[in-house]
Amino acid sequence: MHVIEAAQAGGPDVLQYLERPAPDPGPGQVLVRTEAIGVNFIDTYHRSGVYPMDFPLVPGQEGAGVVTAIGEGVTQVAEGDRVAWASSLTGSYAEQVLVDAAVALPVPDALDTPTAAALALQGMTAQMLVDGVVALEPGQTVLVTAGAGGVGLLLTQLAVAAGARVITTVSTAEKEELSRGAGAWAVIRYTELDDLTTELPARVRELTHGVGVDVAYDGVGKDTFDASLASVRTRGMLVLFGGASGQVPPFDLQRLNRAGSLFVTRPTLAHYIADPEELRFRAGSVFAAARTGALAVRIGARYPLADAAEAHRALEGRTTTGKVLLIP
Repeated sequence: MHVIEAAQAGGPDVLQYLERPAPDPGPGQVLVRTEAIGVNFIDTYHRSGVYPMDFPLVPGQEGAGVVTAIGEGVTQVAEGDRVAWASSLTGSYAEQVLVDAAVALPVPDALDTPTAAALALQGMTAQMLVDGVVALEPGQTVLVTAGAGGVGLLLTQLAVAAGARVITTVSTAEKEELSRGAGAWAVIRYTELDDLTTELPARVRELTHGVGVDVAYDGVGKDTFDASLASVRTRGMLVLFGGASGQVPPFDLQRLNRAGSLFVTRPTLAHYIADPEELRFRAGSVFAAARTGALAVRIGARYPLADAAEAHRALEGRTTTGKVLLIP
């Protein structure tokens, strides 16, 4: 089978399209023929060494496909079943992937495989952000950075469904249109601001009559953290769930006191789906919403598996909208 492998940490160029032996499922595992593979920012952190990883590395935490073999003791799924996953043992950038049967998510008949792959990690991330990290309530106002990104579009829809007003940031007119289509109440083009750190909070507070937002969801990180923090109301919360522009450096906790007794959290999906029951709940929630049309999933780009490096360049260059997939 073919895989994408990095021999060492580095830029997108370290990703090589190679031939490797197909794995055999062990006890409690299933082998899946991948039909769509999700590309996520965490993959770039793994590839670049932001998160320490063992090399050589086959990246990838998300995908969907058809079960072709099952290991000893597996009863949850059978050969021929379609499944999705938000974690795997061997890395998802491959034509065949070993997945723990316990985390193999059955794909509903009415849901196509690429959509399932697009929702496994980013969909459950968005779901946990509005119903887990925070329990959004009707009438609250939130800020979402990168509102036209994969998580941003899903998060906006789920926040609106929870009754919140959503303010987003985007870079272009095309992305503004996408964000408004997802239900954003107000959209701020950060590329039109001379000083993001001061002007973004000023715009947010103007929109909220000087109060600020109840929750700021920031997946951009280093470039927007200060502006997001300054946009939060007294006793509000900043949820830092990613670092598309780089990781946020350490900061003085006394800033939270001076800014109004604020809360800051840095969640990761793994801690919100570690319990099998919670995993099924979150996956079932987003799959059901997509199946009924309540949640629209935008697949912004599809790359052949061999072009994984190009997909990473596009993602890190923030030129993509919606979900990026690799197709074996």
